[in-house]
Amino acid sequence: MTTVRNIAFGYSTTCNIKCGHCVAAEDTTHHAKMDIQHAEAIIEEMAGCNVTGISFSAGEPLIFFSDICKLVRRCHENGIYSRVVTNCFRAKTPEHSDNTVSELKQNGLSQLRISYSRWHQAHVHRNNIVNAAASCQKYGLDYFISFITDFSKEDDAFEQFLRDNNLKFFPEPLIYSGRAETFTRPDIFTDYQPNTCAMNPYLSPELDMFACCDAGMHFTKTGFFHLGNLKDHSIDALFEKKEKNTLYNFIRTMGLTTIASFLGFKARDIVKFRKCELCEKLFNSPENLAALKQSESELAYWKR
Repeated sequence: MTTVRNIAFGYSTTCNIKCGHCVAAEDTTHHAKMDIQHAEAIIEEMAGCNVTGISFSAGEPLIFFSDICKLVRRCHENGIYSRVVTNCFRAKTPEHSDNTVSELKQNGLSQLRISYSRWHQAHVHRNNIVNAAASCQKYGLDYFISFITDFSKEDDAFEQFLRDNNLKFFPEPLIYSGRAETFTRPDIFTDYQPNTCAMNPYLSPELDMFACCDAGMHFTKTGFFHLGNLKDHSIDALFEKKEKNTLYNFIRTMGLTTIASFLGFKARDIVKFRKCELCEKLFNSPENLAALKQSESELAYWKR
């Protein structure tokens, strides 16, 4: 059976706003961007090695609107499902929104993912979200709103706004990394969850590929999720490296909770960590990572 391959495609790290919670950005003036022709060639290569879904993310993709339309069209021509993640700055008016969405749809975009949170909306008016959703419905483009939240009462009004406007949204937990690393963590109220993770890979504008699209690039002590750079490896080789890594597969199937238990973490300590934080405790520690690599065969039997 052919392995399903999806990837987050970071065309550029440039963003027009500076959200206080952003996991994908640090406080730096450095902005990276791919060459458009090279990016198109990469998509062709991805199509040749069974990549079926590409999500354009990282910075704000629609800053480079013409380029993204070309890349979306390249995906469409190769039968690849494409998604664009945007803060909706191009939806300031219904007319602006219609122009943006209609052109993306004409070029073959499969889905628009709209980022929404109290941090985003400090820079982009919430009416932009309504405009973008209306345009998607008008032109028949699938969409959903990614409602990033720390589940505090402060977010109740933001969630109610989505409900009042009958918008399709899914809550997504804030990741305490990047600029949000210093945020105060509220208590967690949950059962003993397995904490499995799909681990969709991420390609950076510098052509580095990571096995995790969320916080993997922040694992600076071990580089655990860094697969390699396209200057030195093929797309297919880096996907194979991800797919054959035993510990990656355990994260997807067994889950972080079981791995932590195997390593000796107390159960009452495990439930204090959010998924990405637990992952960092396990795999951004040289000592823990070395112990897990030495015990992979034993870990395989540490399950119900």
